[in-house]
Amino acid sequence: MNPPVRVYRPGDLVAADPTPGMHRELAFELGVLWAGRVTTAPGAVSGWHHHERNETSLYVVSGILRLEFEGFDGALDAGPGDFVHVPAWTVHRESNPTDEPSVAVIARAGGGTPTVNVDHPPAPHDA
Repeated sequence: MNPPVRVYRPGDLVAADPTPGMHRELAFELGVLWAGRVTTAPGAVSGWHHHERNETSLYVVSGILRLEFEGFDGALDAGPGDFVHVPAWTVHRESNPTDEPSVAVIARAGGGTPTVNVDHPPAPHDA
């Protein structure tokens, strides 16, 4: 029988849901809840992707997390202490414009496939 509360330590995290340009680690996945951490290397730009029916929340621990996404011409930057919401099915990519790693904690709710990589960016990024 599992205890009702569990602590997931850094050594418990496992590589998960690969997208080029970023490193995701899974702490746990229970039913419709997925939790983990993402690290984006300095200067890295991820591939375009979405998280299917999952609503995604990111909490930026360190560095800058830059997001580009469908329906928005430009990018938004989030820094330490900022929360980011990425709606379900939103095609987006992350990047790190700095010379320090970016680290964020991820929580997803909704179930289904946690990450779906796509070949082409959405407009207006398709030029």
